[in-house]
Amino acid sequence: MLLELKLPKISEQMDTALIEMIHGAEGSVLKLGSKLLDVSVDLSKAFSQNCPPVSYYRLVARESVWLRQVCVRPGDHAAPGERLALFSTDGAEPLGGSPVREIRVMTAGINGHEEMWSWSSH
Repeated sequence: MLLELKLPKISEQMDTALIEMIHGAEGSVLKLGSKLLDVSVDLSKAFSQNCPPVSYYRLVARESVWLRQVCVRPGDHAAPGERLALFSTDGAEPLGGSPVREIRVMTAGINGHEEMWSWSSH
């Protein structure tokens, strides 16, 4: 069965998120609790402040799946509802069909760190 990961709307004022890190490689099995990707959300357009209100989040798998195709890369911006990746419940599932549903995920707030795209020198 094909599944997809769409960017969740993390905050009401959020219009896009920056893809910071992708965890896991295409073709690999991800277990329950595996890290999927890290994103940052900048709300400076919604809230005027002296420093940009940037928050960091990690999307975590709530089911075991095969990571089949990553549709974004670090440095990309994605809007809520945009497809980020395709998964399957079987590693040999053909990718030609339509996803049956979204993968179950948990979103957790995290601290920014040096391995993130926005923290590196590119």
